[in-house]
Amino acid sequence: MLSLLGRTVRHCDQIPRRSFLRAGAMGFAGLTLADLLRAEAAAGAGSSQKAVINIHLDGGPPQLDTIDLKPEAPVEIRGEFSPISTQIPGLQISELMPRVASIADRFAFIRTLTDSAGAHDAFQCQSGYAKRDLQSLGGRPAVGCVVSKLRGSAEDVAPAFVDLMQGRPMVRNSARPGFLGPSYAPFRPDISALFERELEQGMKGELARLGKDHTVSMRLNPDLSLERLDDRRALLGQLDRIRREIDASGMMEAMDRFGQQAASMLTSGQFAEAMDLSREDPAMLARYTAAAGRWEPSTTSEGPEAPRKLLLARRCIEAGVRCVSVSISDFDTHRNNFPRMRQLLPVVDHGLHALVTDLEERGLLETTTIVVWGEFGRTPRVDPKTGGRHHWPRVGPCLMAGGGLRTGQAIGETDRTASVPRERPVTYQDVFATIYHRLGFDLSGTTITDPSGRPQYLTEVRQPIRELV
Repeated sequence: MLSLLGRTVRHCDQIPRRSFLRAGAMGFAGLTLADLLRAEAAAGAGSSQKAVINIHLDGGPPQLDTIDLKPEAPVEIRGEFSPISTQIPGLQISELMPRVASIADRFAFIRTLTDSAGAHDAFQCQSGYAKRDLQSLGGRPAVGCVVSKLRGSAEDVAPAFVDLMQGRPMVRNSARPGFLGPSYAPFRPDISALFERELEQGMKGELARLGKDHTVSMRLNPDLSLERLDDRRALLGQLDRIRREIDASGMMEAMDRFGQQAASMLTSGQFAEAMDLSREDPAMLARYTAAAGRWEPSTTSEGPEAPRKLLLARRCIEAGVRCVSVSISDFDTHRNNFPRMRQLLPVVDHGLHALVTDLEERGLLETTTIVVWGEFGRTPRVDPKTGGRHHWPRVGPCLMAGGGLRTGQAIGETDRTASVPRERPVTYQDVFATIYHRLGFDLSGTTITDPSGRPQYLTEVRQPIRELV
């Protein structure tokens, strides 16, 4: 375990404290921080940098209960919820999302997200590709890992890509660097102490198989000064140079980047402060806290404090992070879909309203692209035995905001039961082409080289969604 301790700071209460960060060990051999990259080093870590917040509605959100209600459909399809009007003329969404409805002009509602790989994880929502694509070469990289590769620097004071999805470093590793190698994996902090949520049985099994102690304490030993740290880094660099040159796995490069990034984060303290919600104004914490649910939540569902994950995302963006992934769980509603949505959707609604309005007030919304989606939608027909909706890869919901997009519109139309797109299908690749475009990448000219030496385009789609740009 590596311990790095930040500088002592004195708060307004005059109590000195040392800033520190508990960081998740991820990737191979506990090298999580090896992959922390910042975007556009030449531009510095300022608010003018373009960024993306990728919000995964873990488990697959139901299109019929969120943004594509079908009030004229039979009851076993339309379900229990009524549509409400929004600021967009003619557009109605679920009664459980009144806050989003009140600022609908800040969103684009994509009702025909299709081409799901059907995998029950967030990989496609991170990369745009199925897991099997280029699997023999290591698989496709997540968008944040691509940003790290193309625009990051190990000297940056904050990681380019922070993955907060499950809040546990070793669970559901969906945001993978793929063929880019371990040097470009995301920073995965352990935030489980901040947000209480019981993991699904499959996730518990993952942790049990991996053993204990998957965290790294970023504290510099008091006996190790910054000068001695620099000396040790220089010595390690000399000792490892030959091994690094012959290493084909990328692990030596990852270790180098780990040391450089950790030292940059240590000396700045900027990122550690961003991850410390105790530094936030209590009024802002309250703004990102939903009301207690009226219904008994599922044991795997998020609680009222889950929107604070989005507050962490905003703080990361302000600290210079370029890409943040967040998850809100648990939309896997094979049972009791309607009571679970009554508990969970208001949490999502509250969080999205807080995030969008907060970014707007800070002048960050135009430079921060937000995408909200899941790995698939859910069945139009409600299971009469379980009261649930099951997996439905044919179509699902997606919301986008910020990033200079043309919002205040709905894109696409499904058939009368929200089973398939009827007009304007939109794929995961289309969405990623739009994200990359808003981040400033040339979709037709930018490539990354795979291990075989072949250049790979960022997406197979070369144009962003035309209605949004």
